[in-house]
Amino acid sequence: MPENQPHRAESESGVSRRDLFNIIGAVPAAAVLTGSPAAATQAPETHQHSTAEPAPNAKGPYQRQTFNDQQWRTVRVLCDLILPADERSGSSVEAGVPEFLDDWIAFRSEEDGNQDFRGEIFGGLMWLDRESTRLFQKDFADASPDQQKQILDRIAFPQKAAKEDQMWARFFSQFRKLTVGGFFSSKVGVADLPYLGNRLVVDWKGCDPKVWAILEDRMKNGYKGVLEVKPWGAAS
Repeated sequence: MPENQPHRAESESGVSRRDLFNIIGAVPAAAVLTGSPAAATQAPETHQHSTAEPAPNAKGPYQRQTFNDQQWRTVRVLCDLILPADERSGSSVEAGVPEFLDDWIAFRSEEDGNQDFRGEIFGGLMWLDRESTRLFQKDFADASPDQQKQILDRIAFPQKAAKEDQMWARFFSQFRKLTVGGFFSSKVGVADLPYLGNRLVVDWKGCDPKVWAILEDRMKNGYKGVLEVKPWGAAS
């Protein structure tokens, strides 16, 4: 999504960010991002002297609320490293995740009545730039993919992170969760699932045999194999 993409703070179903906060706390799973800018339309001419006017609901470019220019560059790069574009869908940036994060941080700061959450995210972004500058003499956003991976590999798995990297591993886990939540609640992410809700199914064929075979195999030892939560990135 381009930087001037507007972001809708309230979902299309009418659920506000405040409702989401009360329901799910810090997990932004139900916020919906707009898929395209609202187009300015012209009113029809009623006589030869009438003039064109923009629609009342036309929106301008998205205005950042929290990130400065340096942080914005880092956030956009980091989001696309976590969920890049593939053959099925666009990237996190195309889905509007940076805008989502900016809006969510502003909302959390207001709702919590403090800057703790904002400080956690900003501190992690600062650390990425500091480490990249120390190791490669350039900001994280300007580093090569291999250099970026070298830094992220240190904090991608909290259970494997060195003691001095534990704080930044917690930051990355939080940022990754927010990125995934924002992506899969966007129009791009919902299309990627794909979600077939609210559609008439004439012929229900049941669970996919391949999926059912996996479930049966895992249920041989009771429900433990089905309900077990595996570490991020671990093979199923």
